[in-house]
Amino acid sequence: MVGPCTSAAFGRPNLGVEEAPEGSDYVRVFLSEAEDSPQVRDQLRKRLAGLAEATGEPALAGLELAFKRLPPEDWATSWKKSWKPFRLRPLCLLPPWDERDVAPGELRLSIAPGGSFGSGRHATTRTCLRVLTRRIRGGERVLDAGTGSGLLSVAATLLGADSALGFDLDPHSAAAATALAEDNGVAGRCRFRTGGFECLEATDGAFDESGRDFDVVLANIYSDVVQAHARDLAARLAPDGWFAFSGCPTQHLEPTVAAIEAAGLVIEEPLRRGRWHTFVGRRVQAGGAQE
Repeated sequence: MVGPCTSAAFGRPNLGVEEAPEGSDYVRVFLSEAEDSPQVRDQLRKRLAGLAEATGEPALAGLELAFKRLPPEDWATSWKKSWKPFRLRPLCLLPPWDERDVAPGELRLSIAPGGSFGSGRHATTRTCLRVLTRRIRGGERVLDAGTGSGLLSVAATLLGADSALGFDLDPHSAAAATALAEDNGVAGRCRFRTGGFECLEATDGAFDESGRDFDVVLANIYSDVVQAHARDLAARLAPDGWFAFSGCPTQHLEPTVAAIEAAGLVIEEPLRRGRWHTFVGRRVQAGGAQE
């Protein structure tokens, strides 16, 4: 195809169009109206007409080309039509524009999907959220390594954790996470920093975390990062605390488990959703018994 054409899609353009004949399909490419011209259309027709000869595939001879102007639409927000809220009771995740009341006993977690940090629907995120709903008792201090959007930190504080500190190497994470905490009314109990484990040594008033342990340590990150930093994560876990590490695909299962156990942690609850594994557990005493 020529330069101005962007992405391609397959299948009939709408339900009012008949299905393509057996062995055939509709192919749609998209052209900016600013790039459209009679010359561009002629060039597309010529290339299509020569496709059979260029590829040596006779079935591509005689293909038809039609142009249709798309109706005006705000493509930046049209994805909202297909995004559906979901529940991980007592959490109910809703977009900011959805003003419905949640059921009695549920906690509204307002999240704006569509950004670079996702919508919360990924298997690893959903599993971590489920773990939080079952294990947070109230009053915990939470560390959220690789916090991304800050979703796990915000969820933990909504569920009753006393405070959450998240950090991430992504320079956009802290601002996005802070905004999420503000939207959910827990900004006073969440702090977010940019950097790796070294950023935990910074002083920040009530959030001076230098040398302090956490009741809960979360890490929903790539499994190679868990492998490389399992000891760093374990070092920040309080003696009677618990951890939840996720982001491990099946092909990385053995080395990730080995790294977690080598860091002095015991996996109490291995969880799996599709090809993604999550590990929940506690520290091990020097003698080998679980604390």
